[in-house]
Amino acid sequence: MGLAQIVEGVTQAFDRYSANARVVLLHASSRYRSVLLSRLLSDASRTIFYYALGSEDTDIRSFLSGFVHEVAEQVPSFGANLSHVGFEEPVNLDALLEALAEDLELLTDGPFMILLDEFDRADISDELQRLLERLVDYMPARCKLVLNGRNLPRFPWLALIARGKAVMLRDAELITSNFYGMQADQDVDLRVKGLGPGIVITKADEVGGWEGHLPRLLLFFALERPFVTRSEICEAFWPDLNSDQAVNVFHVTKRRLHKALESVGMDILVHDGTYYRVNPKLRVNYDMVDFVSALIHGRLAETAQARLQAYQRVIEMHQRPYLQGHTERWIVERRRDYQAGYIEALCGVAEIRLREDRHEHALTLLQRAVQEDPARQDLHRRIMSLYAELGRRSEAASHYNIMRDTLSKSGIEIEPETEQLFAQLMNA
Repeated sequence: MGLAQIVEGVTQAFDRYSANARVVLLHASSRYRSVLLSRLLSDASRTIFYYALGSEDTDIRSFLSGFVHEVAEQVPSFGANLSHVGFEEPVNLDALLEALAEDLELLTDGPFMILLDEFDRADISDELQRLLERLVDYMPARCKLVLNGRNLPRFPWLALIARGKAVMLRDAELITSNFYGMQADQDVDLRVKGLGPGIVITKADEVGGWEGHLPRLLLFFALERPFVTRSEICEAFWPDLNSDQAVNVFHVTKRRLHKALESVGMDILVHDGTYYRVNPKLRVNYDMVDFVSALIHGRLAETAQARLQAYQRVIEMHQRPYLQGHTERWIVERRRDYQAGYIEALCGVAEIRLREDRHEHALTLLQRAVQEDPARQDLHRRIMSLYAELGRRSEAASHYNIMRDTLSKSGIEIEPETEQLFAQLMNA
């Protein structure tokens, strides 16, 4: 096969797999990343705003200044909203994100990409890292963020993929498992179970001598990203301590983690330049990797039976929420991400059951889904419609009234689509 055919296949795979994603990672192990970028940038039918990071793009001010300058070469008005916010210290991250989102909204009317090239060139600060991660939820729906570099960025890829927000591409291949390169299925040193209270099992037995819950949670925190900084750990675990105090407690916690898992025979958390990561020599089986992998297979399935098997696997795994019983902010955020994947699986199986005319089973699955996230009015609408299809309008009305009261207590307004559907069902 010639290079032109290979590149065509890689480009088609990019379009196929990234169609519904907000963030696309061109994996560092890809052989044709540069050729693909050239192909994308030379395609006049695509609207792409390109920015190559430099070594100085370490903080929010440097990055946004360079990015705005580069994009303004194509659209001179870009950055007007950001200029009103400024970069005063301390940074108001929400205000910056809202202004950036407004500027992106005005860039163009059609679909477009933000292509951040050479993403590994800069030693990105924690603050800039947070801005880029949160940008995913602020970007216009027609905007796609594409990252390219020689290393795996320290985003929470498992969580982003579980939410259906991100994909990892290795040339024409969608990466569907072993996302961080440490997942093992056989001859495993550690089995780590995040669904439930959080259990760690060595070859010998379940680990119990943690000397508190923080060493155990430190392991889970490190498993959620390819790399983490010490300051990210300190901010997540000890936000109320000053820097010196937090660093001291971190080292104590890390020692306790290594002590609890000393039977493994190697350090669990290792320092790699400016980052910490789970020791790459460890053979780890982390259930959240398998959970996300099953979700992807459900999304890709070409037959109803294959989709059913994959989504049922997701449902079977999610018997209990991620790190159940813990209320730390980072855990609550991750729990919501994985919960979104669980809801997707419930709805996926419900749709299959509807096509099989198993309406009661589908209704039960949708009710389970909306119990997970009562604010999802799209699920409420689907349940109300299904009640009406079954000739049970009174139950549709009851569901609407309960939903309205529940959302009202949380300060959530009824969406126009929900009100319109209710009126339509009651007047039918």
